[in-house]
This record gives sequence, structure tokens and C-alpha cells, in this order.
Amino acid sequence: MRLHGKIALITGSSDGIGRCAATLFAGRGAQVVVHGRDPDRTHAVADAVNGRAVVADLATPQGRDHLAAEAGPVDVLVNNAGVGWSGPLTQMSVDDIRRVVEVDLLAAIELTCAVLPGMLDRGEGAVCFVSSIAGRTGVAGEAVYSATKAALDAFAESLRYEAAGTGVHVGVVVPGVVSTRFFEHRGRPLERDRPKPVTPEAVADAVLAAVTGRAEVWTPRWLRVAPTLRAIAPGFFRRLAGRFGESIRLGS
Repeated sequence: MRLHGKIALITGSSDGIGRCAATLFAGRGAQVVVHGRDPDRTHAVADAVNGRAVVADLATPQGRDHLAAEAGPVDVLVNNAGVGWSGPLTQMSVDDIRRVVEVDLLAAIELTCAVLPGMLDRGEGAVCFVSSIAGRTGVAGEAVYSATKAALDAFAESLRYEAAGTGVHVGVVVPGVVSTRFFEHRGRPLERDRPKPVTPEAVADAVLAAVTGRAEVWTPRWLRVAPTLRAIAPGFFRRLAGRFGESIRLGS
């Protein structure tokens, strides 16, 4: 799909990956609907890309409904918004569990359901899901986050089969660690410097590729090795993950 003249809704585009994607899409001629929770940052990005700002909290049904209604018909949906939580599952409150599931999974499903009928009627559209390597391999200390990303992958793959032949493209981006403020907000900073985090600009490039024709884009590309190793040598992979994964254990 060519972006010139198209309306693109990018969730979580007031900062990080989403902000870079909004800038990139606007440069390709798209009319960007900028979404965020912080009014000042959301409006600042919308002004910078000559787009339209919608402030909404995707952790609530009302917020998701508000975003869908305010965005209106769109040609491109990028499900990028996400929150994290890091620590032993036994220390995670029910409210924290629900917030991660609501923002990282339910928002993407509900927004897709809201905009997909219009795309199907027009015979053209694109839906992109920003997933995570955590959804392909699992990560200690991020059990719920990893589960939402795995579910998002399965949803996207199933939707791709449903949309075959309709003119609606479904793409997935699978990034590793990204140098954004995500780790500040999840409750615990990143405690390792290897592998080197990728830039949000690099992930935005991957989002563009996923919207304009690629079914799946990994960034960095070598990350594909991890789930492949997990599939062909699961025991060896688990030993490596136990040794080099984040140092979180139940009861710690």
C-alpha cells in the first residue's frame, strides 16, 4: 500500500517507536492520527507531523471506544501502544495484570475490529501489529507481557488468513530491546547492555515495511535465531535462557 493521501492511526505515537513512525508516515504523505495518553506530548507530535491528535487511555473500554470513534475511518492501523511490567509474577497485582492485558492485547483486537469493516468495504487497507521477541521466546520476569505478545502474534496470523484476497494486508513487527522509555515505565530498568538496543527509528522503518507489504519484519534480523533454536533444540535453549535471561525468579 502507498501511504500518500491515506489516513493512518498509530497508537502510542506520542513517544518512542510510535512518534518515529508518525514522522516517517507523514513524510510519505499520510495523514496521521496521533494517539497518546499525555495531552501535551500527543498534541506536540500531531502539530509536528501536521496530523490530528486523539488522547485516550487504552487501558479502559471507554478509552478504546473513544479512540475508535474519534479516529473514524482509517486506511492504516498500527497497533503500537504497549505497557510493560517487570518482576516475579507473585508480586504482580491483579490491576497490573489487567492493565497489561488491556493495553497490549485487547486494545489491538478491539481497534482492529472497529476499523477492519471499513477497509474490507473499500477493498484496501493495512493493519500492523508491533509485537516483541518476548512473545516468541518468553522472558523471565515478564510472563504477562510475553503472553500478550504471543497472543497478538496468533491473532495477527489468524487475521492474515481471514483477510487473504480482500485487499487488506496484515503485517507484524518483531523487535528486540528498543532504546525507548519503555523500561523506565515498566517498573525496572534494563539491567544488561547486550545485545545492544535498537533505535526506535529502526523499528519505525520496520513498521513502514510491514504496512507496505511485508508479512513479518524482525529488528534486528538476527533475532530470528532465538525462536529457531528454541524450536529445534528446546532443552539447550532453556539452559541458555536460564543462564543469560533477566535475573528474575519466583519468590525473589
